[in-house]
Amino acid sequence: MDHDLRHTSRRAAKTPSIARHGRLSSHSTWKTLAKVAASLLAVVLVSGGAVASYAAWDLAKTVQPTVTLGNESVLEGVPDVGAIEGGVNLLIIGSDSRQGQGMAFGDPAEETAVLNDVTMLMHIAEDHTHTSVISFPRDMLVDVPACTDPNDPTGEPLSEQYGVKINTVLSYGGMPCVVKTVEQLTGVTIPFAGIVQFLGVAGMSEAVGGVDVCVAEKIEDEYTGTFLDPGTHTLSGMAALQFLRTRHGVGDGSDLGRISNQQVFLSALARKLQADGTFTDPVRLYSIAKAALANMQLSDSLMDATRMISIAKALKDIDLAKIAFIQYPTGYVDGGGAVAPTDSAQIVNQALQQDIPVVFDTAAQADSAFASAVDPNAQAPAPADPAATDAATDPAATDAAADPAAPAPTVEALPSDVSGQTAAETRCSAGRSLEDQ
Repeated sequence: MDHDLRHTSRRAAKTPSIARHGRLSSHSTWKTLAKVAASLLAVVLVSGGAVASYAAWDLAKTVQPTVTLGNESVLEGVPDVGAIEGGVNLLIIGSDSRQGQGMAFGDPAEETAVLNDVTMLMHIAEDHTHTSVISFPRDMLVDVPACTDPNDPTGEPLSEQYGVKINTVLSYGGMPCVVKTVEQLTGVTIPFAGIVQFLGVAGMSEAVGGVDVCVAEKIEDEYTGTFLDPGTHTLSGMAALQFLRTRHGVGDGSDLGRISNQQVFLSALARKLQADGTFTDPVRLYSIAKAALANMQLSDSLMDATRMISIAKALKDIDLAKIAFIQYPTGYVDGGGAVAPTDSAQIVNQALQQDIPVVFDTAAQADSAFASAVDPNAQAPAPADPAATDAATDPAATDAAADPAAPAPTVEALPSDVSGQTAAETRCSAGRSLEDQ
């Protein structure tokens, strides 16, 4: 979500208007009440009756309209109680729209773009033993399938597009079109999705009580007003938002550097949620539930708060070393200004499709030119499964995996050009001075 991007993305003749997300088709009264009731039930389950009476009044004010993705049929039979059965694919979309955000990020009347400058896919394994979070660079070129026109759902679909930047898809066809594009790109079905804007990110970071992030070198970014000295900083609210937005102040100043910076934040968040007992704290859980309802536009599939709890329960016990934050592998196209998926992207796709955990090339991560650095005060995490890691990097194992009769691989060793980190790794943002910008 970059303040620099003030251009309007290229659209076809049937491109929906900028305010489309504020004019989604209305939902019936019973559906809205059902959402409130489900949210209230979630609060009661985790906090008991002490908070319930206040929650009934307060959650009713925070309900946001939902969006139909069109593929919810894959969720039939999913239980409403306990950890969700099977795997989960959930797409988080960060919109740079200034609509409803006040004047803090520019004049909404002039900032006309509605770009998905953050697009992340969270995959939870079928057996809930590992998770991958894939970040797609905003300037990555993709093909867009034909999508339903949000302004005319029963009319002619929006036409296919080829070789366009992924961050223009939200403006072109809304949340369902972004989902279809990532589904086509990765080869997996994504039945859950949500959109969050600037103030929503700030609100969500406050709901978790802030996140401790490590800064290796001084961050100086006049564009977002982010100035952080080396050391550990607890970030919440606007400070957390601007840390996530900065790109001029970290790494090589590119969006690829910003993704690595976001992974530093997200891995710290994962460690915090597991370490401080958030999943058993009723006040914190309610605060997070309220923030999500108030600040995110969710797909219909996420309107049931009991399903949200089921997804959370699938996440809470996963080993931090098996939570991988992956930057989708890309390379710059001729002339620069955009990136395209490399051959290694197919290996990431295969891991998603086959539900295989991944391991990074440790030496390659240490030499990364992007935004994170090893925390000199942190102990190196032990491999989550040394035997599986050795098997994945053994040439004989690679040959066996190519044999259709061979057992399925237990882990996917990512090539050296795939950058990222696990939640068990405490990495630091590598700042960038004003002189280097």
